[in-house]
Formats: sequence, structure tokens, C-alpha cells
Amino acid sequence: MANTQDVEYDEYCDPSNPRKIKYDDILAAYRRITGYVVKTPCTRAHMSDRLGIEIYLKQEFMQHTGCFKERGVRNTMLLLSEEQKKVGVISASTGNHGTSMSYHTTQMGIPCIVVMPVHAPITKLTKCQNFGAKTLQHGENMAEAKHYAMALSKEKKLYYVNGYDHPNVIEGQGTIGIEILEQVPDVDAVIVPVGGGSLLCGIAVAVKHLKPDTEVYGIQTEKAYSMVEALKRNERVKVNVESTIADGLGVNLAGVNTFHNLKTGIVDKMVIVKEDWVARAIMHVVEEERYVIEGAAAVTVAAVMAGLFPNLKGKKVVCVLSGGNIDTTILARSLERGMAAEGRLVKFKVTVSDRPGGMAELCSLLATIGVTVRDCIPERAWVKGDVFSVEMKVIVETRGWDHTKELVEQIKKKYKECFFHEMSERSDKGAGAKRGPCLAPNPVCMQK
Repeated sequence: MANTQDVEYDEYCDPSNPRKIKYDDILAAYRRITGYVVKTPCTRAHMSDRLGIEIYLKQEFMQHTGCFKERGVRNTMLLLSEEQKKVGVISASTGNHGTSMSYHTTQMGIPCIVVMPVHAPITKLTKCQNFGAKTLQHGENMAEAKHYAMALSKEKKLYYVNGYDHPNVIEGQGTIGIEILEQVPDVDAVIVPVGGGSLLCGIAVAVKHLKPDTEVYGIQTEKAYSMVEALKRNERVKVNVESTIADGLGVNLAGVNTFHNLKTGIVDKMVIVKEDWVARAIMHVVEEERYVIEGAAAVTVAAVMAGLFPNLKGKKVVCVLSGGNIDTTILARSLERGMAAEGRLVKFKVTVSDRPGGMAELCSLLATIGVTVRDCIPERAWVKGDVFSVEMKVIVETRGWDHTKELVEQIKKKYKECFFHEMSERSDKGAGAKRGPCLAPNPVCMQK
């Protein structure tokens, strides 16, 4: 039995009284928030032909704050009593939920406080402030920030909104499922990112009600997989969340209500995908679709690219792109990681003559091969052998694996001493992802 006197007790997320999410409530939320949030496009992806799957991208990054979180927040705010709207609301967040709270409460004239850890990114802190919320920084991590926010909510009678487990939030996220079936009526499968689970739970309830034969898959990364672990053990367990490119999925404990609903079998499969594939997915979505998305959104495309769904070949599949709030530094790193994983960014060392013309000869060879030199650093002090040699540390950009193979052959043919970084095996071999537990009561999804 939950201790109602506990600072962190939340009547809407009570383990002893989990809430069942109903389609009728999602439909009511859909009608309620219409006109307040963007009905985002769901268009066919250019990469469909290459991957052999009819992929449609649900573009939730088109929301005003760049994330799907607005749906749940707006629905929750609209359901508040007039008295509570005057008193105000509070939540703990390091990103998308906080900005959505800030934007919609300001729109509705509701006082709002967002509590963030002291080390929260300054850009996200500033964004919440610019949208009109009052921000407080407390604690070293989200757990401490949440504890402080909930203590403050009880002290000041503020309404605490759990960003991934409040029933009204889940219902708001479920409106995406209704839109997907309006936009792609004959969809065969929907692939959804999973952090705390509100997005997957809401969409699964809506989709399974409207079109029960549609498969629903949840995706997490190898560094943030609390929902996979919870469903595997049939209980909510804390997992250590490492730094991840999909920081929006970095929830260490699955939600009370989301877990309660998902364990009933409304999701066909949970999947874990490697971080390298997420970086590659970000790169391909930028290059092929011209969309900038965050890591949490890219996991759906990453799972398809990793070859995890052979059963979906030739079928219509919707990948939910949950948000586009990616830091420019992380974006740059993701693009470079993606290029390196596909053999388009190559690092190597080669020893050349340090006499006049030695370096020029190397540069001339690289130009003949047709690669673009990104960086080239000479190292003289730690070179073994004669003093008339220099080791060149080179980073070049190629067109792909075939071009890289030509580069390796030409360099090895010309120079005796050379070393290519991690060139022993191609990283695009193998799936790079693994299947999670099958959750369907009668698992037939992989037999189709």
C-alpha cells in the first residue's frame, strides 16, 4: 500500500492503483486539443525504396516546441479545475516536457514552475524561461530535481505533472495514434520510441482499438532500456542509464501507468538498438529526408536500418519521429559518427619522407584517389626509425566502403608503414540490434 504522506506520492501515478488508459479518453483528448497543437504530417520517406519497406514518417518535430510532449501537456492543462489553473502547476524536466509545459501554460495564463538539475543544459533552461515559465535548479540529477518539485507541489498546493506517466498526458500522446490511422489507413505496423512509455502506451491503445491487426513496436537503446527490462521481469525495475545519444529516452524506471497498460500485450515487440545505428539514422534522415531530428526520434528509423524487421519487407510502416530538439554539438558528432560507421570518414596513419616533397606526394595521391582531406597532422618526435621520416595522422572523407577500399589499397601499395583505424570489419554487417521480449498474448507477428 502506497504511503500517501510520502513526499513523492502521486495519486495519479500510484503503484497500488494504476490507471487503465481507455480509447474513449484518447478520443476525447483528440477533440479537446484540436486547434491547440499541430496535426503533424505523415509522409512517405525517400529511403523507402532503398530499405524495401514503405516507410511513413510521423513528424512530431513540427510541433511549436519541436516535440510530441505538447499533446499530453495541453490535454492535462485543459482538464484542470479553474481553481487549480489559478494556483498553478509544477514539474521536473531536463528537456522537452519542460519546454512544452512552459509554452502551453503561458498560452493559457497558468502559473508554471519547471525544476531542473543544476547541471541541466543552459540552452534548455533558457528555452523554458523564454516560453514564460519560472525555472528552479536543484539537485545533481533528475531524481533529486523531481523530489524537490514534488515537495514544493505539496507545500504550495501546485499540481504536479509527471511528464511520462500522468493518465491525461498518456491520453494526449495517444492522439498521435488516431492521426496515424487517418493519414495512413492501411498501415501494417507502427514503430515508436520508448522512454517512460507514455508515447508508446497512448499510441498502442489507440491503434489496437481502431485497427487491431496493426503491429506496434517499441524501441529503446542499449543504454536506456528500463521498459524492456520491466516487461521482461514483469515488474518495474531501476536500471542505470548511461549517457546516450537518445537522451530523451533516458528514464531509469518505467512509469506506473504505462507499464500497467503495456504488460497486457498491446505491444507486439520491444526492441533494443545500438547507439551507432542511431547516429547513422540521424545522418540518413538529414541527408535523405532533409529533417533534423533528435536521437530519441531517430531510434525508430535506426531499428529499420539495422535490419531488425525482415517481417515488414514490402509493408507500410509508420516511424514516429518524436522530436527535433538536438543540440548542434550533438548533431555534428552524430553526423561524423554516422559517416565513420559507414566508411565515409576514415582515419589512418602513414609514415612518409620528411624531405622536401614528401608530404606533397601524399596529398597528390589522395587527390588522385578523389578523397577529401578533413585533417592532416605531422608527428616527428615519436616516430621510430630514421630522422628523415614523419608520421602523418590523416582523416579523409570518402564516398563509401568501395571508395574506402580503393584508398586502403593505394596507400598500402605506396607506403610500407601505414595503419588504418578499425578497418578490420565493416560496421554495416550484422544487425547491430536485438529483439526484446515478445509481448503479444498470441505471438504471430514474426510469422507473417
